[in-house]
Amino acid sequence: MFLLLELETASDGPPNLHSRSLQMDEVGAPGIVVGVSVDGKEVWSEGLGYADVENRVPCKPETVMRIASISKSLTMVALAKLWEAGKLDLDIPVQHYVPEFPEKEYEGEKVSVTTRLLISHLSGIRHYEKDMKKVKEEKAYKALIMMRGTLASDQEKEFKEKGGKSHEKDDFVKAKTEPDSEAKSRNSKPGKKKNDFEQGELYLKEKFENSVESLRLFKNDPLFFKPGSQFLYSTFGYTLLAAIVERASGYKYLDYMQKIFHDLDMLTTVQEENEPVIYNRARFYVYNKKQRLVNTPYVDNSYKWAGGGFLSTVGDLLKFGNAMLYSYQVGLFKNSNENFLPGYLKPETMVMMWTPVPNTEMSWDKDGKYAMAWGVVEKKQTYGSCRKQRHYASHTGGAVGASSVLLVLPEEVDTETVNNKVPPRGIIVSIICNMQSVGLNSTALKIALEFDKDRSD
Repeated sequence: MFLLLELETASDGPPNLHSRSLQMDEVGAPGIVVGVSVDGKEVWSEGLGYADVENRVPCKPETVMRIASISKSLTMVALAKLWEAGKLDLDIPVQHYVPEFPEKEYEGEKVSVTTRLLISHLSGIRHYEKDMKKVKEEKAYKALIMMRGTLASDQEKEFKEKGGKSHEKDDFVKAKTEPDSEAKSRNSKPGKKKNDFEQGELYLKEKFENSVESLRLFKNDPLFFKPGSQFLYSTFGYTLLAAIVERASGYKYLDYMQKIFHDLDMLTTVQEENEPVIYNRARFYVYNKKQRLVNTPYVDNSYKWAGGGFLSTVGDLLKFGNAMLYSYQVGLFKNSNENFLPGYLKPETMVMMWTPVPNTEMSWDKDGKYAMAWGVVEKKQTYGSCRKQRHYASHTGGAVGASSVLLVLPEEVDTETVNNKVPPRGIIVSIICNMQSVGLNSTALKIALEFDKDRSD
């Protein structure tokens, strides 16, 4: 079953938005839910297809699905609050908080794993693939591809300098493939991926009582590289971060997160457990070897709540995105005549979180880098009258039977006219669907840019 998703602005949106077809996008999911907010106000929220195929339950804005690795961005808020309160040092060895995690060596040298390195996937802790040789071969192959891309770019630059014409287009027109660590390109049928989704640990059924207990899955494994030297996306790194949250806060990880969700008014966001009755929860699907739609197997995500184990709705994700955007922008408005409430996080904290980190990768958009639990693309324009690269932050997610994205496109605020504006200023897009390996980031970016264009018009 393939769902053809027609993306268009809501008819009941702001007066300055006119209804317009964006694209026909074949995402290959039984059901999908899209939400958009403009300057802090939800203007479009719609479900298409089925939340439950067997019982013909349609998707709707209230549909609850796995948000997968967007959970990492939620966990980052807990870490940031503890850091702001002086309860967490990002740059000391993790054993200060979690002595159960053994000290590490790399090639005979004693090395330190810190909270900051864990957040940005620079710790050397493995992901689902246990074979170090395979991981290093894959990284070497990616480096070769990147080098070839750089050479091609240099040749294009030389061509332009000799009077050739550019073939670059703007962000909205270009069609990107998404070599996501958690979502493959939409040019092929989704549902089965060679890497993560063939790893047995992704399908664990064991219930873990707490974050420290789940460390036994990987704590004695060797580091894949010296901490800080290379990027390796690792959900297990966030399992260790959950244990750090517990020790630094004095609360159980889930209790501390529920307090944050309450503060952010994210009332439908919960950890995924099989036993509780969770209203509007979708079923999750995959394609089998015969390309037939089937139910996914039962999994227990208690070992990775911090890195990929929460359920939510597009509405809650929009609230979260707006809280982050407000915190990021409120410092720009401090000299205006308005008395604004403080953001949930301090502006300088958000700047730190959305600043790209060296030696990292943003797999779902090659123009960006990983920051602190967010991928970030910075504003850039290389040539006159050519493509403008807009600043935005996003995180994608891929879980058993689910894919997701949360994207924040801040308005390019003019400091001279800031007195006439109220934060948050920008577009937030959230998309969730009940099929794994669906690349959603470029679709979310196109939606955001279209809404931003309509607002400007």
